[in-house]
Amino acid sequence: MKVTATKIELHDMHFYAYHGVMEQERHVGNNFVLQLTAWVDVPHSLITDKLEHTVSYAEIYDVIAREMAIPSKLLEHVVGRIGQHLFKAFPRLDRISLTLSKVKPPFPGEVSEAAFTLEASRD
Repeated sequence: MKVTATKIELHDMHFYAYHGVMEQERHVGNNFVLQLTAWVDVPHSLITDKLEHTVSYAEIYDVIAREMAIPSKLLEHVVGRIGQHLFKAFPRLDRISLTLSKVKPPFPGEVSEAAFTLEASRD
């Protein structure tokens, strides 16, 4: 078998956090949803069935949750911090796609979510 890609995905991670340009947003908070796709170099895990040969989904989530708990003005800043910390914490991580959505952003008009997406590679 020729493996062309291995990915870890975490869908619809829900957080209540304090991100926003307006001071009230950072005081009151809002609901956020995060999507992650991580391309990982874990060929041995396909054979060995050992956690040390892959990347722990739970550890990825922990890194994300810690960063989501730090208030920021911009979604871009939050996603950038998450990306930096994921690459630092997980050497087997080659590439990521992160989409952070703010549910019902506080501006005029009916918008269900405002989102920012980052796609990045290790180097």
